[in-house]
Amino acid sequence: MEDQREDGVSQAPRLGARRIYEELKTQIANGIYASGSSMPSTRSLAAELGVARSTVTIAYEQLLSEGFIESRQGARTRVAMLRPVESPPQRAASTATTRRHLSAYGERLRVLPHPPQHNPSKLIADFRYGDLAASDFPTLLWKRAVDDTVRRRRDRLAYDDPRGSLALRTALQAYLWRARGIRCELDQIIVVNGSQQGLDLCARLLVDPGDAVVIEDPCYAMARNVFTAVGATVVPVPADHEGLRTDLLHAIDARLAFVTPSHQFPLGGVMPIGRRNALLAWSQNCGAYVIEDDYDGEYRYDIAPVPPLQTLGGADNVIYLGTLSKTLSPTLRLGYMVVPQELGDAFTAAKRLADRHSPQLEQEAAAALITTGAYERHIRRTRRRNAARRATLLAALRAKLGDRVTVVGADAGLHVIVWCNTLSARDENQLIERARQAGIGLYPVTPTYAVVDAPYRPDRAGFIIGYASLDELQIERGVDVLARVLLWKDPSRD
Repeated sequence: MEDQREDGVSQAPRLGARRIYEELKTQIANGIYASGSSMPSTRSLAAELGVARSTVTIAYEQLLSEGFIESRQGARTRVAMLRPVESPPQRAASTATTRRHLSAYGERLRVLPHPPQHNPSKLIADFRYGDLAASDFPTLLWKRAVDDTVRRRRDRLAYDDPRGSLALRTALQAYLWRARGIRCELDQIIVVNGSQQGLDLCARLLVDPGDAVVIEDPCYAMARNVFTAVGATVVPVPADHEGLRTDLLHAIDARLAFVTPSHQFPLGGVMPIGRRNALLAWSQNCGAYVIEDDYDGEYRYDIAPVPPLQTLGGADNVIYLGTLSKTLSPTLRLGYMVVPQELGDAFTAAKRLADRHSPQLEQEAAAALITTGAYERHIRRTRRRNAARRATLLAALRAKLGDRVTVVGADAGLHVIVWCNTLSARDENQLIERARQAGIGLYPVTPTYAVVDAPYRPDRAGFIIGYASLDELQIERGVDVLARVLLWKDPSRD
């Protein structure tokens, strides 16, 4: 056992500086060494403890740097005059507690619904939309691009342009012209950490509390939450098989509109040119900006991708939002915005304040894939694979459920909506729980509606079925289980 000195410092043959520092600090805090009292000299304490004087000196230097002791030339080291921590009066404590609170923004965030937890590894098939198959990721190409980027390291490590890597913005400028017909300048492109950050920047820069923001109903719930969080008055406008009902906009005066015209989320409709022109005319008349989310514009299976709003005449107020999450991986957190020239400086400043810039390594690697053409070849491969998954899903749904379900939104994207023709929307939660117990992940359409009981919302159970993360066998097995779950509840079953 270690021997103890009268003042409490343990004697041991191999005490280190850290141990001596900790014990002396404890003794000072406990009043064994009182404020203003002299400390043992380093020489005498080292002799008592059987350690080198330099070890004690290191401990003293740490105590000195933290303000526990004071040292002056020619004088003994003394314990600093430490002010005791006093408990404040109860009344003062109560007052202080009432002053501590979240901001209005924080309070709005606190009451937003949390996404459900899930564990796809324990499921036969998880139909969660937004997930991609790991086998589709171009691992070797990405590794080569990352390795090349690392080898071309810069002379110094420094913060980069908040708008994003020049290499990536240059590559995106050319790609957007080739693939989507978008003409823009380099300083209009802002690289963001996925489209979600782009939405957040738009909400912060373009909306004040109380401002009206038009959204499609149903709509991407995370977009709706972004606008709600900044205090906007969200104005849901019904969407149908042709996207946003622009004929309902004439009575609305809004600051901003959020739309998914190339593939409405989640219903899958494509906005025709008449509605596109009507949307742009409305936005110009009321001085609103339009956010165009082209989240999976690369995936069309019947025709070529539909040109974005941004390419139409009179679209100088459109903010185009794209992402690599649906083409490469959502884990990369890489997205991009094309903003009107007048907004470039504001978005650059906001990005700088948010996180300086997106990660350089991933940006440079993505730039290399786009510049060499590997990215577009990868998109063509994954489009073929997802077309095969889609065909398997549609065939399985027809074979197992027939006219008991109606499938919409299958011409594009990476999910479909399955409406259950004989089951009520009130059955969704029960069906989801039963599906989970049977081994499949099922996700309702209801949370995408801002107005759940709106007359335009079908009074049927509906589910968003994502298929991009599954192989064809998993899809067939999953639909087989889904059919058993739905038919168990179906009042019209034989």
